[in-house]
Order: sequence, then structure tokens, then C-alpha cells
Amino acid sequence: MDRIVMEKFIAWKNKKRRKPLLVTGVRQCGKTYLIKEFGRSEFEDMAYFNFDGNSGLQSVFDYDLDTDRIIDELGSVILGKKIIQGKTLVVFDEIQDCPRAIQALKYFCENKPKLHLIAAGSLLGVALRKEGISFPVGKIDRIEMHPMSFEEFVTADGGSKYIDGLRKLAPEKEIATLYTVPLEKYLKNYYIVGGMPEAVQTWVDTHDYKEVEAVQDRILKDYADDFGKHTTPETATKIRLIWDSIPSQIARENNKFIFSHVKQGARAKELEDALEWLVNAGIAGKLCLVQTPEIPLSGMADNSYFKVYMSDVGLLRRKSNVNYRTILEGDSAFIHFKGALTENYVYTQLKCMGIESYFWRTKANAEIDFITDHEGVLMPIEVKSSDNTKAKSLHLFCSRFQPKLAIKTSLKNVGENMDSNTHVWSVPLYVLFRLKDYLLSEMGW
Repeated sequence: MDRIVMEKFIAWKNKKRRKPLLVTGVRQCGKTYLIKEFGRSEFEDMAYFNFDGNSGLQSVFDYDLDTDRIIDELGSVILGKKIIQGKTLVVFDEIQDCPRAIQALKYFCENKPKLHLIAAGSLLGVALRKEGISFPVGKIDRIEMHPMSFEEFVTADGGSKYIDGLRKLAPEKEIATLYTVPLEKYLKNYYIVGGMPEAVQTWVDTHDYKEVEAVQDRILKDYADDFGKHTTPETATKIRLIWDSIPSQIARENNKFIFSHVKQGARAKELEDALEWLVNAGIAGKLCLVQTPEIPLSGMADNSYFKVYMSDVGLLRRKSNVNYRTILEGDSAFIHFKGALTENYVYTQLKCMGIESYFWRTKANAEIDFITDHEGVLMPIEVKSSDNTKAKSLHLFCSRFQPKLAIKTSLKNVGENMDSNTHVWSVPLYVLFRLKDYLLSEMGW
């Protein structure tokens, strides 16, 4: 299955001032598979090393961090072949199991600039925050991987002609039913399947929802098993409590994350570390409040007031026990959680596009689901789960802060209007992958 991030790997390979590449991302999002595909397609040879449970491999780094010695032993002793700079891709997988190898990345950067070296691993974000691990600040390039985006899902499922066709359309052009009907169906299936590569591959191979759910159940179980394997029993219990509370927290009317709703009487300081574990593992993500949307938004964010989303909309759907038929057929009792599921979908798509976002809320409960200052442009994004695009909060935001560009994303077709001095675009949920095109078109870049 094609992944857009492969373009970033190739760009890294061709950089003149290249550093060792650290690939992070939630477990089972396809890191190892894609790195190996990159090695096979772009290099004459690949030297792959997995540190998971491999004490012999780890011992190569125990003596010293001399890069010439390390490369020689990895090649001649471990693999039985020579590692050649410029021709061999060296891969350190599950590198979190060897802190000395993480430390060695600094010396590979300084002493072996022509060597193509990629390091990756599950729960790497958690490992890098452990005490005693020396992180090579400024000595690595980084790429964060995510589950497959909606665009990648459609392409994998045989719908590349729709994606390619939309790419050729001018952003302001209304989309014909030739596209809208199948893409709405793809969107429903994406809510069900999500973007975890194994789940997507199972769907592509079988088009059987039950088979997909078996894969999702296994992934969810693997995540839960990690809590006990990589933390203390006490911390693991707290992580499970937070993990199990996420669907209900997302579905609340005011979906601010509240620690006391995780466990009655619990205080934030008792559970904060457990939540950060989930965030660092990439399993969940935090969306912080910005009440005063001034650029940069990161400087105005309230890190104590946030919403929590899951990294994959399909896993959220399965963990929440929403039947796939409910997504396909709709149900009057499903309206509220459908909105929460749609918000989580938008959150994941913004992440896939590398767009950092926040949310805005007033004391009177006017709210903008997402705001971003991507490329230095303040842009509010209002999310609706159907074709109802009445947006009082967006009107208030535009009147008060006068952004140049605003987005309403729903099932309504492409359209545009002015609100105060703001150009407001209606962008279908299934066209959200073109968000940057609307930004470029508006700013004339």
C-alpha cells in the first residue's frame, strides 16, 4: 500500500546535510514495513537490526561508541557482509531497547555523515522520556508516522481515480455526484476500518467487516498489554483507567478531559503521568484550549484545559462498541456520538497533514472545534457530521478575530461566502485532505 510519507524518506535520503533519521509513531502504524520497502527500493543493500530481546546486538554498543568499530562489527560479525556508506541503508529497529544505540546516533551524525541510518521503534516516545537516556539533541532528523490517512485508505481500496480527479479540480469548483456518492461511502468505511495498515489490508483483501474487527480487537489488546509490559503495575492500572475512559470523555457534551471522570475522586496530579504515557506512546493525543487566538497559537495554549482523542478513528469506533451497521445505515440515537467520531476523524487527518491544531471556547460555550496557524495563517475549522452547516460559533469567531480564511467541513458540497472580512470555505469531510490547497489558493502562494 502506498504511503505519502515515503516521499519524506526519499527527500531525507537526498539531503546534502543529512543526519540519522528517527522515525516515531504509534505502534503498528507501519513504520517497520515502510522502512524496509524504502530500503529495498532506494538502496543497493539494507542492513537491518532489531534490538528487541537481542542482548548480543545490544552488546555491540556496550564497549564504546566508536562508530567505525560499531559499523565493522555490525557488518562483519552480525551480518557477515560489509556495510558501505552511500549504498547500504542501516536500520536500527526497536532502538528504545538499547539506550546506548540512541546515544550513539550523535556520533553517527558527527562521524558518519554519508551513512544512511534510520532508527525506529514502538513506544519510542515513551522510552525517550525515561531518566538516564541521553537524547542526541540537534543530531537527528525526525519523521513522525501516523495511521493511514483517508486519502491513503481510498487509494489502497481501489479509489485512486477519485483522489486523482479531485486533485485536478480547482478548489472552488463544486464536486459532481460522480465523486460525492462513492467518497461518502469511502468515508463511512474509513470510520469503520480506520487507518491501521493491517486493518486496511484486511479490508482491501476481504471487504469483511468482521475480519477487520478481529484485527482491531487484536491491536487494542496489544496496546493494553503494553501498559503492563512497559510500566509498573500501579501505573499500568492508571493507564488502563484513562484508556477506557477516552470514548466516554470524547462523547460528552462539553468534551474537556476531566480526570475525576476517569475515577471518582481522582485528582489530576494522580493521573497526569498515565495520560502522558498514552500521549507519548502515540496512542492518544491532546488538543489544548486557546482562548485568545493570537499567533503563535502555541504561546497562547492552556495546557491544563484540553480534549483527548484517539490516534485512529477506526479503533475509537471499535473500542466504543459502535456497530459497523450503525455507521453504514445511521440511527437517530447515534447523532451525538457521530459528531464525536467526526471530530476524531478531523483530528487524525490534521495530524497526517502535519498541521498542529488547538480549539477555541468561550465562557458562554461558543466553540470552534479546531484552530491552526499553519504557515502563519490563523484558520478556524468548524466540524459538522452531516450536511447541516449552521455555525453560530464560527460567525462569532470571524466577527471577533477577523481571520482571512475559515473552513466549515461537513457533508455539504464545496461552497464559499464572506463572513465579516473572512473568506469561508465549505469543504466536504472527504475532501479535507486538500485543506492546504485551499490555504494556498486563498493566500495566493
